Amino acid sequence: MFRNLLIADSGQGHVEEMVRMLRAIPPAAKARVNLLHVIGEQSSADVEDHRSRAEGLINDAIKRMGLDGVAVNTVIRQGDTKTTVLNVADEVDADLIVMGSRGMNRLQAILSNSASQYVFQLSTRPMLLVRDDLYIRAINRVMVTVDGTGVGDDALRLACELVAGIPGGTLTGVHVTRQDITPSRGGKSPADEVLDKAVQRARSFGVTMQPLHKVGDIARTVCSAAEEARADLLVIASQDRRPVVAKSLVDIDRLLGSSVSDFIRVHAPAPVLLVREPERR
Repeated sequence: MFRNLLIADSGQGHVEEMVRMLRAIPPAAKARVNLLHVIGEQSSADVEDHRSRAEGLINDAIKRMGLDGVAVNTVIRQGDTKTTVLNVADEVDADLIVMGSRGMNRLQAILSNSASQYVFQLSTRPMLLVRDDLYIRAINRVMVTVDGTGVGDDALRLACELVAGIPGGTLTGVHVTRQDITPSRGGKSPADEVLDKAVQRARSFGVTMQPLHKVGDIARTVCSAAEEARADLLVIASQDRRPVVAKSLVDIDRLLGSSVSDFIRVHAPAPVLLVREPERR
């Protein structure tokens, strides 16, 4: 299902370990790997020296990820990491961006010029965020958030395609409401109806999904549900509105607002695969 992976590897954190886990499952085993290393702004006299060191770092990363003998497209660019990742993702037509994250909240991330937070806000491509403080496990138990929206359906489809390709893989679909809603005369609540449709859609992909309805704060409840299910990967639909001022600016008007996907990416007990609404919508 994945054709082009863009790995933005800083040489730190657990991104390389996550790539090994991805390459171990059929849906990503044959994907082309694009490995990006960004050189910061340097004087012209230092560029060649930094490029030479970058080539060495990339070669070492390829060996650590077990990609020896695998066709790897290595990309070395000079510039700002944030915009470079977005530009290269467009150039190679990546269908998944894999980046490390220090797990900072939105305000901390923006004030510290976080590359992953910037890409998270501006990219419409699926993005796998791997926090530095997580223990990375083989992908067997996948959890997906179910909300009945269009981008939510995209997240469900992607999760199903992943699980369908994992021998013995399991999928749990969690739907969170802020309060319990009394069932209708037919005996089903709106939450039941949303989950029933999701179960049927998963079945159309050949996947049996375990439905789970929880009540509470959406972001916190999704994280606790993933903890209870011991999920190895959490797939979520990110409904965050993209910036309207300019593509080169972060979404400052939402800086101090609440964001479900932003909370989950910081606090989830597993790597988070964010599915964004495509530009065409």
